Amino acid sequence: MFVFWGDGSQEAKSLVEAIKVRSTENFNWTFIFILAVVFYVYWTEIHKKNTEVVFAGLALYGVHWLYEIANAVIAHIFGYPLWSVSNESTTFILLIGVCWELSMMFSLAGIISFKMLPQDRSRRYFAKNGRRGVDCRLVGALEMALLFALFESFLAGTSNHSFIWVYKWWGVLPVFITTYVPFFLAANYVPDMAPKKRTAFLVTEWALVALLLAVLIPLGII
Repeated sequence: MFVFWGDGSQEAKSLVEAIKVRSTENFNWTFIFILAVVFYVYWTEIHKKNTEVVFAGLALYGVHWLYEIANAVIAHIFGYPLWSVSNESTTFILLIGVCWELSMMFSLAGIISFKMLPQDRSRRYFAKNGRRGVDCRLVGALEMALLFALFESFLAGTSNHSFIWVYKWWGVLPVFITTYVPFFLAANYVPDMAPKKRTAFLVTEWALVALLLAVLIPLGII
């Protein structure tokens, strides 16, 4: 049921080689429904003027896109990505490592993570006897990262190959440390930045995403 590392098998390589990026072959109406749900969540938070929640969602989602672009570039250079999704598991593949359903989930993951934090985000755990303790935002990020890494391990073991790991050295541990921890650190910390720094972070992040997509997709790199 759970797969903890890539196996380097020919089956995994063949599945990756068969991926049809941005093909509408498996397209169906769930695409529209999921998009509607995401719009509803964001506009509800905007209507309530919960700007910090929106910033959390956009911060993580931007990091997600930068990682997916980097993963697609790795696939172009070395032949295989660090992670990928199969044609059978989705209605639409955006880049070699991410499908529509997965990407839309990540558009909400930052919001979920931020809302799960204590109302007092200055809270520190284990702060006793003069010890500063551990920032609740860091603890929350680590917990969410671990949960997502374990769930990805489950997806890698599904019969329709929802997730594919080719490289033997890539699996739950590197996913947890190098991918999901940064994702949730962005969601939990960016909203509390000084307004100018927060704006600069989000504008730079999303401008870079837009630039890379505009350049690399037409060139056929991703």
